[in-house]
Amino acid sequence: MSEPLIQLKQMTKTYGTGLAAMQALCGVDLAIDSGEFVAIMGPSGSGKSTVMNILGCLDVPTTGSYFFQGIEVNTLSRNQRALLRRHYLGFVFQGFNLLSRTSALENVELPLIYRGMPTAERHVRARKALDIVGLTGWEDHSPAELSGGQQQRVAIARAIVTEPTVLLADEPTGNLDSARSREVMEMLCAFNRDLGITIIMVTHEPDMAEYAKRIVHFVDGLIASDNLTEQKP
Repeated sequence: MSEPLIQLKQMTKTYGTGLAAMQALCGVDLAIDSGEFVAIMGPSGSGKSTVMNILGCLDVPTTGSYFFQGIEVNTLSRNQRALLRRHYLGFVFQGFNLLSRTSALENVELPLIYRGMPTAERHVRARKALDIVGLTGWEDHSPAELSGGQQQRVAIARAIVTEPTVLLADEPTGNLDSARSREVMEMLCAFNRDLGITIIMVTHEPDMAEYAKRIVHFVDGLIASDNLTEQKP
């Protein structure tokens, strides 16, 4: 059997010290295989956002290990973790995080600029990503000229333009109405199914979590349940 794409072993995370210490994770074991679509759920303070930050190399555990493709991420330098983020991970956030004074195309190109990709190739890749999310013809529009659903589509295009191995989505439908939320979830399912992108999504919405193949519930810094789902058609 091949090793998991992602593996957490006895992971803990403590914020603060002494009487002010707060343990966000209390010894988490979690394995995610390549090609999975996993929803992470749990109440506020359960540890789900902390796990996402560690998976995205935005934070490090206090103890325990995080393995990505068999490599122990904890042992990497800050620059090496940045390279892992840049080349293997894509991010989608609840708040879109678009640059307000730049066009949709320029927002999508941003990760490719960090990679040092030539301008002409960046344009081609970014236009293709916008086409995939249904925004052909909107390349020159600023975020202020787009609806919330369109802004999230730009954010998703920015996340997939680098062809990531893993897409980390933090409450991707949190600011959208039900119709736009379904559109976004169907898009994520298509990326998972057709492009083979592993998707890990934090959500507090049970109906959105049902789009995933697997739901992991966190409670008080531990995994309370981990179950496969009957995916929506």
